[in-house]
Amino acid sequence: MPRLNAPQMVTNSRMLYFTWVPADPAAVRALVPAALDVAENAQCFINQYVVDHADQTSGFEPYSLTYAGADLSGQNTPDDAVPGRWWTHYFNSNEEMREYAAARGVPAGPGSTTLEITDGILTATTSADGTPVIRTTVRVGDEIAVVGRGQLRYITDVNGQLTSGLYPFVAGIVQPWEVLSMEFLDPTHPVYALRPADPLEVTWGFYSPNASFCYPGGEGPLGSN
Repeated sequence: MPRLNAPQMVTNSRMLYFTWVPADPAAVRALVPAALDVAENAQCFINQYVVDHADQTSGFEPYSLTYAGADLSGQNTPDDAVPGRWWTHYFNSNEEMREYAAARGVPAGPGSTTLEITDGILTATTSADGTPVIRTTVRVGDEIAVVGRGQLRYITDVNGQLTSGLYPFVAGIVQPWEVLSMEFLDPTHPVYALRPADPLEVTWGFYSPNASFCYPGGEGPLGSN
């Protein structure tokens, strides 16, 4: 059994999060349970982030994480602000956190993520088994233009039961912000199914140097929250 109890808090993570239209909508739909409907444009999401120090968490050790998947139709957050989401891939550097996430239906596997900023260009690289599989480059500013706050909804399968979790967040969002490129580097890796259309069409997103959230919260059978 996992050694950590829910919920857990993370503060001041460095986070790149956005959504895009995929090149192969049918491949995306094939990764989502038949009981769930994907967004009309089959848009996908990715969150590449780093937690640098243990004192930024209530119980986790430092870790890096990339997760990705498909936006859903008809499963919005209670305020109707954000689509519900289904994880298809989850690359986490910390074994204890992978156990914690897997117990809640997350497809948690090993991996690492780096975020590096040089001359206003953020490069976010996700690796699996030591091999880079996703690389994103983004133009970012250093001014916090607005504070984003609210909840996200992620749906998982826990022992055959579709389960909804609500995850509150607060994040300072920088401007300017522009995704310049998104590369899926290994055509043989399953995450390649999420690769973006050409030209890249980003539909939503942000970079935050100080994103804070709870992980997870508000869990229950789908339809109960």
